[in-house]
Amino acid sequence: MDSLAGGAFAPQNTYLNTASTGLLPERAVTAMQQAMAGAAAGRPTDMFEDVEASRAAFARLAGVPVSQVAAGASVSVYTGMIAASLPQGAEVLLAEGDFSSLVNPFHMRRDLAVRTVALEKLADEVRPDTALVACSAAQSADGRVADLPAIRAAARAHGARTLVDASQSAGWLPLDAAADDYTVAVAFKWLFCPRGIVFFVVPEDLGGLSAIFAGWVAGEHPWDSCYGPVEELAHSARRFDISPSLFSYPGARASLALVEEVGVDAIRAHDLALAGRFRTGLAALGHTPVPSPGSAIVSVPGLGHRQPELSRAGIEVSDRAGNLRASFHLYNTAADVDRLLDVLSAR
Repeated sequence: MDSLAGGAFAPQNTYLNTASTGLLPERAVTAMQQAMAGAAAGRPTDMFEDVEASRAAFARLAGVPVSQVAAGASVSVYTGMIAASLPQGAEVLLAEGDFSSLVNPFHMRRDLAVRTVALEKLADEVRPDTALVACSAAQSADGRVADLPAIRAAARAHGARTLVDASQSAGWLPLDAAADDYTVAVAFKWLFCPRGIVFFVVPEDLGGLSAIFAGWVAGEHPWDSCYGPVEELAHSARRFDISPSLFSYPGARASLALVEEVGVDAIRAHDLALAGRFRTGLAALGHTPVPSPGSAIVSVPGLGHRQPELSRAGIEVSDRAGNLRASFHLYNTAADVDRLLDVLSAR
């Protein structure tokens, strides 16, 4: 099984750690270098144009109008914004062990009723007094995929909103942000963008959120909103924009274009085939990974301690909660999987 990326990437090792950080394609590196060279020479490019092109690309991947997508830099800022919007005493239902940037802002509101249950029980645990259900589409620690259709149906039945963190899924798992109230995702993992970029999707009515972090870029006319209070917030989700890390966006524009060129369906089929090959090989070695059907992330209990050894052998994976976590993406091949299995079998 060959790479889907052709010559777009140039890894110098066996890189199986996209769940931590995606590789940057060479076109993204070139775009960023050109932007920095222009700035150094006093001829800066229009990187705000890159912000808008990146926003539009993510909107297409998410299946929503571009007017519903905000651009920021941190998941926790947007989950904090949602937490701040909830009334005193509102119940928030979360999944056990979910990523801190998603769940911690709700715990910081001491007047909310935060309830945490097993991921597999989220849909069953929604109650009439639940205001919000929040979970990752794919778990960072072990790759388990949430049953989003069931969670959405239960939330609708009880009048609750849904928040999905797609940080570990956007780029390999088809994203249907229109089916949820809020979706948030970092772009430096499976979308292989530079760090410093987060996309946030809100409903058409803006989800009842207050733009508590609004600065000049959140104005309907940003260049007329530089001084004093912003007189007119953007009429779209752009009112929730955070002043952008501009040099990241030329790279993001190039990376997101590559995702669209290859196609998420093709990427998913490729990634899952590699993950399946790894699971089969693990069984032959007598190892049982955390059950995570349909996931590009495979987590193996008891093997996390071997991460430094694998890194020394030129194989990059992660140690998460004592588990060895391998993650497979479009630039990986069957040979990458087999090399990991060979080193794991050496002891």
